[in-house]
Amino acid sequence: MANNHFQEGRELLFPVTGTAEEQFHFLLSSALLAPSTHNTQPWLFKIDHGCLELLADRTRALPVVDPDDRELTISCGAALFHLRLALRHFGYTGNITVFPDADNPDILAHIGLGDPLNASPEDLALFDALGKRRTNRQPFEQRVVPASVLIALQEAAHMEGAWLSIIQEEADRNAIADLIALADQMQWADPHFRRELAAWTRPDAEQWRYDGIPVSALGFGNLISYVNLRMGRTVQLGNGQAFHDRRLVLASPVLVALGTDQDTPSDWLMAGQALAHILLYACTQNVSASFLNQPIEVPEVRLMLHNQLERSGFPQLLLRLGYGPEVPPTPRRPVAEVLL
Repeated sequence: MANNHFQEGRELLFPVTGTAEEQFHFLLSSALLAPSTHNTQPWLFKIDHGCLELLADRTRALPVVDPDDRELTISCGAALFHLRLALRHFGYTGNITVFPDADNPDILAHIGLGDPLNASPEDLALFDALGKRRTNRQPFEQRVVPASVLIALQEAAHMEGAWLSIIQEEADRNAIADLIALADQMQWADPHFRRELAAWTRPDAEQWRYDGIPVSALGFGNLISYVNLRMGRTVQLGNGQAFHDRRLVLASPVLVALGTDQDTPSDWLMAGQALAHILLYACTQNVSASFLNQPIEVPEVRLMLHNQLERSGFPQLLLRLGYGPEVPPTPRRPVAEVLL
């Protein structure tokens, strides 16, 4: 259900002498730990003739908050990076072709094992973080994230073809907090948005569900919004959520905007790989992260965010970073459920 299969000694379980199909089946458990919007896990996989295909599962799309499947594709990109990392960890370079079929945009990547490879120490450290990474929606400590860590995060994003803007100055964080609050109010005013969010938020009693956001994973302010949402108290939800998120942002040591030079499905897939890389590296440094993507999900506010960042390109994700308490993992679908 969660990340407990990444126990010590996992290397002994890898089918070194097995077929490519058996090896890919094993490696998929790494891909399934990737982050995704509302924990929708919008991916499918197909093993065919010794290769693996990554496909977008559009049945798990979020038509209100993500009408172009931008965040869906980013989520799949994160799963692709997890796969690439697992391949290197278990001794393969990986042979990746993205969007291999122009007539079928649902096929996002074609993955082969590639040549033998000795994993680098960096790869080993990132792989070790797969089962430890969490989205942490709790308040962070008032502790500065070292500049060396932030520079390394920028380098990780650059390695995947993306860019990362660091937002630390109080005036800049205030401006971003205002945009988050504005986007909160606009989204929560939409009853379709509220219904979509409610559909992907899971009461803890529903332990049989392997997707969505468990109530136990919500921060206190989000929990209050969820309770009001379920009880139909919708009039002031936007104001309450905006107040909560604004306070959360201003109390966070640093914000980062992850972006790309262009805004195509290829860029979204690239952004997802960059996202997974920076989150796993942050985890190796005991730095927590959570998402504040509301300004990017509202087109007119996304433009305002772009102007605030004062750089070319397109912001794809907005995160806060810091040091937070330990939080439990969110559930994951089993391999059998995502394998065609």
